[in-house]
Amino acid sequence: MTAPFPRHLAERIRTLAGLYPVVMVTGARQTGKTTVLRQLFPEAPYQTLDLPSTAHEAEQNGVGFLNSFANHPHVILDEVQYAPALFRSLKYVVDADRHRAGRFLLAGSQKFALMQQVSESLAGRVMILEMDTFGTTELIDAMPMNHPAPEQMLWRGGYPELWRQPELQPRDFFSSYLATYLERDVRQLVNVTNLRDFERFIRMCALRTGNLVNLDSLASDVGITGPTARQWLSVLETSNVIQLVAPYFGNHGRRLIKTPKLYFKDTGLACFLLGLGTPEQMMTSPFIGPIWETFVLGQIMRNRQISLQPSEIYFWRDAHGTEVDFAIWTKSQLHLVETKWSEGATDSHALKPMHKVRAQLGPLAADRHLYVCRTPMSHWHPHDASVRVVNGFTFRDWTDIPAPPMHVLREEPPQATMVRRKTAAKRSKKKKTS
Repeated sequence: MTAPFPRHLAERIRTLAGLYPVVMVTGARQTGKTTVLRQLFPEAPYQTLDLPSTAHEAEQNGVGFLNSFANHPHVILDEVQYAPALFRSLKYVVDADRHRAGRFLLAGSQKFALMQQVSESLAGRVMILEMDTFGTTELIDAMPMNHPAPEQMLWRGGYPELWRQPELQPRDFFSSYLATYLERDVRQLVNVTNLRDFERFIRMCALRTGNLVNLDSLASDVGITGPTARQWLSVLETSNVIQLVAPYFGNHGRRLIKTPKLYFKDTGLACFLLGLGTPEQMMTSPFIGPIWETFVLGQIMRNRQISLQPSEIYFWRDAHGTEVDFAIWTKSQLHLVETKWSEGATDSHALKPMHKVRAQLGPLAADRHLYVCRTPMSHWHPHDASVRVVNGFTFRDWTDIPAPPMHVLREEPPQATMVRRKTAAKRSKKKKTS
């Protein structure tokens, strides 16, 4: 399949390139960053700093390197993390012609390293976007008459090469991807003496997708120290393999210190690491619930990248064990999201945690929430008309849920009642008569 797949982020990149001097697209390797930039700006010169000679020139003579493209309206610079000193030169060249928009289009695959350079050199001059693998709605839009089966999209994942070459087996692609990732990114980011241990660490993380991070357990299972596990987890996050989701607290400081949940960015990679060789194995495995939750988060994040509505994604878990999968903070309120690997929503039991959380939040709770499953058609939950039941594969507007019908009141959580304990009646002592 050689035809280009449309990316929903493309139009946003084009718009921002008309407003900012520098636009940078980050994301994991082989998510399609360079492909999109070259499709959007086909006349722009292309340079990859993956080549040592080009990276050396950019580092040693950054201003001259950048000015060599002065006669072009745009230039694409790929893998910019390999020339960190170039960012200082970028600042100088941009400031010399401050109002020239879209001049430099950057792509890179190491998020935190890039963010540090940007914050030090390009603050106020750059717009940063993150590109993930294909979302299901992108695949459906690309193949509207013959789109893949939902379980295939979930199991195969969204790496573009897997869909451009349908005959390519996921196990072959991911085996090569993992080897390349270990050899290139991991060795550059951290001094790992035993790559086999690091690969085992990634597989242990896959076993925990959709679960709270437990560094002690991870370290024990792999045979490494706790600080090493923390460092390696940071490497996976830096290279966009996983993401960590913080719990929601009204106190912003508490969000930073409380235990986050771990999710893989792509369900296809997670299924490969879990050894699930077919969609059927995936659907009958005990991991289908966490994989579905991981998938739903991925679709929410992809929508967030193209949405003009600011939002933050959390999960809810309190000391009493009440848990809701996701909480989307947008428009100064929380929209709650519950995920279930089912084909519909018919009972009210699954809504109890959502009701408890809404009671705790009070006015901070939005008037509309989501129940994400495999329903054939979106509808309001039969037991709560403020909960929209949607299909996770086809739903798009995660931060713009339609208003619930006003004529139906939502189901409120039951009020707690005080129950008095029964006490044994006191026996009256009778006086003995002689």
